Amino acid sequence: MAESILIKGGRIIDPASGVDAVGDIFIAGSRIAEPSTGADLIIDAKGLIVCPGFIDLHCHLREPGGEKKETIATGTRAAARGGFTTVCAMPNTNPPIDSAEMVALVRGKAAQDGVVRVLPIGCITKERAGQDIVDIKAMADAGVVALSDDGSAVPEYKVLRAALEAAVECGLTIIEHCEDAELSAGGVMNEGELADRLGLKGIPETAEEIIVARDIALSEMTGAHVHIAHVSTYGSVYLMRRAKASKFAVTAEATPHHLTLTEERVALPSNKAKADSNAKVNPPLRKERDVKALVAALKEGVIDAVATDHAPHTRSEKSGGFATAAFGISGLETALGSAMSLVHRGDIDLPALVARLTSGPARALPRIRQLAGGDIGTLQVGVPADVTIFDPDAEWVVEPVKFASKGRNTPLAGEKLKGKVMATVYGGRVVYKDEGFVVKA
Repeated sequence: MAESILIKGGRIIDPASGVDAVGDIFIAGSRIAEPSTGADLIIDAKGLIVCPGFIDLHCHLREPGGEKKETIATGTRAAARGGFTTVCAMPNTNPPIDSAEMVALVRGKAAQDGVVRVLPIGCITKERAGQDIVDIKAMADAGVVALSDDGSAVPEYKVLRAALEAAVECGLTIIEHCEDAELSAGGVMNEGELADRLGLKGIPETAEEIIVARDIALSEMTGAHVHIAHVSTYGSVYLMRRAKASKFAVTAEATPHHLTLTEERVALPSNKAKADSNAKVNPPLRKERDVKALVAALKEGVIDAVATDHAPHTRSEKSGGFATAAFGISGLETALGSAMSLVHRGDIDLPALVARLTSGPARALPRIRQLAGGDIGTLQVGVPADVTIFDPDAEWVVEPVKFASKGRNTPLAGEKLKGKVMATVYGGRVVYKDEGFVVKA
């Protein structure tokens, strides 16, 4: 490990401190330090973007119990390739992360095998069953960054209210997967004409929006911070915009796939009468109107963060037909390239996108600062040395066989993306470097 690193001549974008200028970043040990000329390792970043390490508020590392799909080791290597230095791991593992003991297991495994920071999210209810809330104080003391029953909403209002009230006392955020299970039951893609043409049962937008509205109301009632996961509809954006205008304690995220793809991607390009199971995700890909609303909300800050919802699956789980295939997209390694399409189209400027990958998520989950040992999502002197270096104009072809993740399930296979991570520094160590990128010792 180099004791010091000098990153020279890059365009430094640090939205948290309002910096957007060409300059140098100096790292001493595991922290950002005052500028200095001498260094053990020199990285020439001329023509590249240098920014805080990306923070993913929503990913699935599958461990324990789902190691055929992903492990903490493979998932964090994929994160590093995607420019992420912090990932928040969802608790719908097997067994689920619903006790202090399970939190300790994940944290221990991450310390042993992870190449970037892993912050576990704990369940809201025991066994994710939606009935009895977990020991929230014990979970907070064990080091969860937030609580979620991701994969399903907490169905009972009184259960969620009790959880929110307990979360306030412990300073925790509740992350909600907003889906009315009765309305979405049996659905596999967005409800509408395309689903009808493909002979597939649809999931209506209302299934999401009903729960978003409920959770915003319960946040106002309890004063608890609610974070809305993977927002996907025009109506949800409308509700979020009203909540933000009213200063409610509500934040939200959107995924790269919901920001860039519509339901049309479900139909195979080679055969529009068949569906591509790699485009099956929950919530489903929606219509163009929804995508435009999400992008506008991201630009405005109504949506606080880009989060991957990285959901790796085995090949067999994605085969056998769209109706029976597992929901989910492997997204850590394509996140930047996908999101950069919004910049290249002029839908959002580069500093704003960087903010939604760095300072936005850091603010959305306040416990991140405590668990990370200081401010992250910024490059100010003294903070942990988490840095992402990327080329906004580098073009590359998505080849899932080259993924570090075990999950090769992406609808982007064979596509050309523009925007590529060249190096990722976590805690003062270079944990990923592109094959064609040179650093000097």
